[in-house]
Amino acid sequence: MRDKVYSYLGFAARARNLVTGYNTCIMMMEKRKIKLLILTKDLAENTVKKMLQQCDKNNVEYRIFGSVDQLSQITGKSGKGIFGITDQHFAEIICKEIDRIQSEKEGF
Repeated sequence: MRDKVYSYLGFAARARNLVTGYNTCIMMMEKRKIKLLILTKDLAENTVKKMLQQCDKNNVEYRIFGSVDQLSQITGKSGKGIFGITDQHFAEIICKEIDRIQSEKEGF
């Protein structure tokens, strides 16, 4: 299941529908370009808090998933822990897959 999320993130990166980093994602959220924000589990608590405030302010869906190392390697963006999906279709698919993975974890 995780492989699907990683594949979709890789596709989004290659299709140029992925933006990364704190400042870039905030700027793109303010322009209403980001459809889904993905934050890694190992981000600093303060960073997560600030990004969630921005998500609420700009009505952007978000998910907390993966680690900086995993997602950086898959997307080719080293050291990044904040990822914005700009395509609605990619956002819907990735969101569904992350939700499915997290619901399966809760079931065990």
